[in-house]
Amino acid sequence: MKGTAKYIRFVTNHDAVTMSANIYLLIKEILKGRQLSISGVTRELKDKGIDEHRLVMTGYLRALKDLKKLNEVEIPPSKVYSIVETGQNESGDIYSFISEHIKSVEPSFMIPVAVYVLSRTLDRPVFKEEIIKMGFSAKSLTDYLASANCAVTLADKIPKEYVTSITKIKIAPEGPAYELKNVNGNIIKHSNCILIKIVRGSVDISGLIPKTKSTTITDFE
Repeated sequence: MKGTAKYIRFVTNHDAVTMSANIYLLIKEILKGRQLSISGVTRELKDKGIDEHRLVMTGYLRALKDLKKLNEVEIPPSKVYSIVETGQNESGDIYSFISEHIKSVEPSFMIPVAVYVLSRTLDRPVFKEEIIKMGFSAKSLTDYLASANCAVTLADKIPKEYVTSITKIKIAPEGPAYELKNVNGNIIKHSNCILIKIVRGSVDISGLIPKTKSTTITDFE
C-alpha cells in the first residue's frame, strides 16, 4: 500500500478508534483560522480527550485532504493543515460573518472594528440595528459610546434612501447610525484581518495558494 490509500486503510482497520463526525468537528474547531502540523493537531486533540497515535491522525488528516475538507501545505520536513474555505460563510450574511470573526479582536476594539468593516464594505454609516445584528447588545453599545476611548460617533445626517434601500433587516426610520471619528492603527490592523477573511470566503482561491511558504514548522506547532 502506498500514499494516501495506505493511510486511509490504516485508519479504517484500526480497531481502537472510529473516526466519527465528532472528531472532524473538533479538528475544524482546532484549525479555525490557523494552520497546524500533524503533531500540533494530535496534541490539541489530546487536550480535548482524543488520544490517538500520530500515524492514525496522519491517515485521517490526509483522507480529509483528499475529500477537499482540508488544505495541505508542505513545510519540509513536515506538512501543515488548514480548513478549506467554503464559498461563503455558513450563516449566509455579512452581519453573521463579521460577528464570527470579531471574536478574535481585542474587546476594546470590537465595536469600532465592526463599524469600520461594515461601513467600508457597504460604503455608508452603520445603523444601531446592524451593530446589534453583529452580536453586540444595546447596553454594550451604550457603554462603549460613553467610554473615554470611544472612536465611534453619530453620523451627522442620514439620507432617507439609506434606510429605504435596506430590505434584509428592519431599520427604524429615525434610528441612529454610526461612523468612525478616529481611525487609528489598531483599528486598521484588526479590520484588515477581517476584510481579508471576507475576500477569501467570497472567492475561489484554490490553485492560487502556494504549496510552500517561507516559514518554519515551529510557527504551526
